[in-house]
Amino acid sequence: MKKIDLQAAVWKEGKQYVSQCLNVDVASFGATKKKAMENLKEALELYFDGSDVLKIGKVEKPDLFSLTLGNA
Repeated sequence: MKKIDLQAAVWKEGKQYVSQCLNVDVASFGATKKKAMENLKEALELYFDGSDVLKIGKVEKPDLFSLTLGNA
C-alpha cells in the first residue's frame, strides 16, 4: 500500500473518544485517544484497501467553530 498523509480530529463524547479523518468520511472510536486513533487507522486501511485511484481532499490548517441551530 502506498503511504498517504492524512489529518484527523479526536474529541470526547461521553465515555468514548471519537476520531475522524478530515480528508475522507471515515470515523472510529475508542476508550482512550490512543485507541480511537488506532481504530481510525485500521478503518482507513480497510477503506483504502484495493483502491487503484486515491481521491483525497487536501485539508490545510482547519479551524474549529461552534454553531447554534435554532430549529434542530
